[in-house]
Amino acid sequence: MMTYPFDAIPEPGQAVPVAPGVQWLRMPLPMAGLNHINVWALEDGEGWALADTGMQTPDTSAHWQRALAGPLLRRPVSRVICTHMHPDHIGMAGWLTRQYDCRLWTTRLEYVTCRMLVADTGREAPADAVRFYRAAGWDEEALAHYKARFGSFGKAVYALPDSYRRVVDGEELRIGGRAWRAVIGRGHSPEHLCLHCPELDVLIAGDQVLPRITSNVSVFPTEPDANPLGEWLESLAAIGQRIPDTVLVLPSHNEPFRGLHARLEALITGHEQRLVHVREELAAPRRAIDVFGVLFRRRVGIDMMIMATGESIAHLNCLIARDLAVRELDAAGVAWYRRT
Repeated sequence: MMTYPFDAIPEPGQAVPVAPGVQWLRMPLPMAGLNHINVWALEDGEGWALADTGMQTPDTSAHWQRALAGPLLRRPVSRVICTHMHPDHIGMAGWLTRQYDCRLWTTRLEYVTCRMLVADTGREAPADAVRFYRAAGWDEEALAHYKARFGSFGKAVYALPDSYRRVVDGEELRIGGRAWRAVIGRGHSPEHLCLHCPELDVLIAGDQVLPRITSNVSVFPTEPDANPLGEWLESLAAIGQRIPDTVLVLPSHNEPFRGLHARLEALITGHEQRLVHVREELAAPRRAIDVFGVLFRRRVGIDMMIMATGESIAHLNCLIARDLAVRELDAAGVAWYRRT
């Protein structure tokens, strides 16, 4: 059973205490479907360790300035910890670390992957990527839209620091005299960092465990044969073994909650059921775009094609990894999937 212990949600620039030395802040996002991200301020000696930062926008900068001058008491930022490389999480890390002359803490793959994606700014869409989405069944309109938008990732990320402090799985971080254990998950991003504090019985979960929505798990053109859904399911099961059910979960979206194990079970069960439904759909050969109706309740518009296609191929690649489906390319380079 899941419960939500807090009635108040912080307004941008304000904070709500959720545990001793832990403040909950919320930053707006310029997206209709997902309009906020939760970020966390942890007392760290005379300053604050910030967990996640929001996306680079003028609004986010203004809200940070209000929060730091107001509820965070004008105390300095000692370090910036980012759960992963998506712009809503790491977008203001460079701004904050430069403002306070402090370091970015994150995992190696998140830092390197973010640097790689930012470097695409201004590039033309590579032929490999166009080939990947054409194989998924995209038409020329969708491909043209993708080419026009390619390289926009870096616009949402303030220039990253040129160095960082690597965090590894199982490492113990001392923050404000308390031990926070690094717990790495995979699937939603390459090396997603969660932080568990046994003393406070708190888990900063990032996007690895969300209470009301499911994180996108996608295959991208850079690694077309990846199996992120398999990694995601393994990670969720491992978190259930490593983290007690009693924790207060601090997610990046929606509200803090209790009931970690019930949510993990629901996430795993939901994806396993979708895998069954996708495999049933493969009684006749299907392209990646042909299984959208099995995976998504709403019609997939052109703006959602990348995420929907990535999630679709993630399910198809997982079935292939389990020897439950095969993929064959036709003469036009289109990938057709059928169940074994």
